[in-house]
Amino acid sequence: MKKRLLAFLLLLIVYFVVNVPTNAAAMHIMEGYLPIGWTLFWWVVFLPFFIMGLVKIKKLTEEHPQLKLMLGLAGAFVFVLSALKIPSVTGSSSHPTGVGLGSVLFGPKMMTVLGTFVLFFQALLLAHGGITTLGANAFSMAVVGPLAGYYAYKLMNRLTNKQAIAIFSAAFMANMVTYLFTSLQLALAFPTNGVVTSFLKFITIFAVTQVPLAIVEGLLTIVVWNWIAAYNGKEIRLLENLKQGVFGHEK
Repeated sequence: MKKRLLAFLLLLIVYFVVNVPTNAAAMHIMEGYLPIGWTLFWWVVFLPFFIMGLVKIKKLTEEHPQLKLMLGLAGAFVFVLSALKIPSVTGSSSHPTGVGLGSVLFGPKMMTVLGTFVLFFQALLLAHGGITTLGANAFSMAVVGPLAGYYAYKLMNRLTNKQAIAIFSAAFMANMVTYLFTSLQLALAFPTNGVVTSFLKFITIFAVTQVPLAIVEGLLTIVVWNWIAAYNGKEIRLLENLKQGVFGHEK
């Protein structure tokens, strides 16, 4: 099972390498785009979530090292999907996020760390996003998105008791809420004709590409989840059993 999971992880990385976008303008919120005040604000707001996630991951990997490969898979899934970008609002872009899968597996706090590492390496290696704007990008995609995906999964699982619907909802909502929050970040930083007007302008432009992308991401996440469940059911059951003890109540 571990060999199959490792092979799938390598295939994801190879897929990313051969399909990497060549346009460096494709990014989340690009380097230097936000005013210094908002840049610092989002860093300050983001860091506590990152620290909490590090503590969770450290405890999990020390007590259950066999789950490290699953963490790597969740991170690779984010890395591949979030690198496939479509230029959208000036200074930003539309793309899948990939954080819904990891949010269901590990909870939102751990996904904050995985998502942040992905954004960091994309900024360094691919000129996607930036270091100064990492706080803002990470807060939207690695904090708010995973929280939305996690609670969407819990809600739909409770209402429908259908795994596929719950997984789709997690991926879809993680994607859409990330971009709703990114629109809010841009509107707060550039409130032309008022914050509300700017927010509506940004989400309208994003919606053209983001809604179809979120639907596709939801369907793809179901496929990947089914693959993991088929070959790594033991690890999934372990994660489910550990959520109350290791992860605590995700709030």
